[in-house]
Amino acid sequence: MFFTNPFKSRLPDASEALAGRNTPILNPGAHAVHGRPIGAPFPEEVQLVQLGLGCFWGAERLFWTQEGVYSTAVGYAGGKTPNPTYEEVCSGQTGHSEVVLVAFQPALLSLEALLARFWEGHDPTQGNRQGNDIGTQYRSVIYTEDADMLEIARASAKHYGQKLSASGFGKVTTEIKSGQPFYYAEDYHQQYLHKVPNGYCGLSGCNVRY
Repeated sequence: MFFTNPFKSRLPDASEALAGRNTPILNPGAHAVHGRPIGAPFPEEVQLVQLGLGCFWGAERLFWTQEGVYSTAVGYAGGKTPNPTYEEVCSGQTGHSEVVLVAFQPALLSLEALLARFWEGHDPTQGNRQGNDIGTQYRSVIYTEDADMLEIARASAKHYGQKLSASGFGKVTTEIKSGQPFYYAEDYHQQYLHKVPNGYCGLSGCNVRY
């Protein structure tokens, strides 16, 4: 008999979620690429958004190379378990998505321009997967800081959804919310493809321009 993990295709409810812990698993330090901090305090002119587009290794590199991005970090968000480990997130019983925390400078890079790279960088119609990476942790998400950013995110989803539909793709499944806590992932995940240049990157978009 083959065991099937039900949390690969659905999120856990409160009674099913893992307990987690009160202590963060990482004290955020300096970015391995440019040396700027990956945690607070950030400069006043910086805004934050959390973006999930599959495995966070390749996703983080997509954004740290973008002009106007001050810093990036990877972690977990959108679930129920506080301060989860990678193994716990992979079980599906935390409810989290793998996300990139993007600290960007709106004077140099608008949220919409940032989201254009997000949309073009993955397939936001796949539900709980990205390509061969299957599970709720790989679902497409946008988590914003405030209502104004949330409105921009929803408008961008509608815009790109129309472009995808015109190209024969299905509906956008991206989860868009505000006010979701961000939990830093373990140090070895941070800027992973800088540390391991030939490491795995599963990013694959739809070849549809924003």
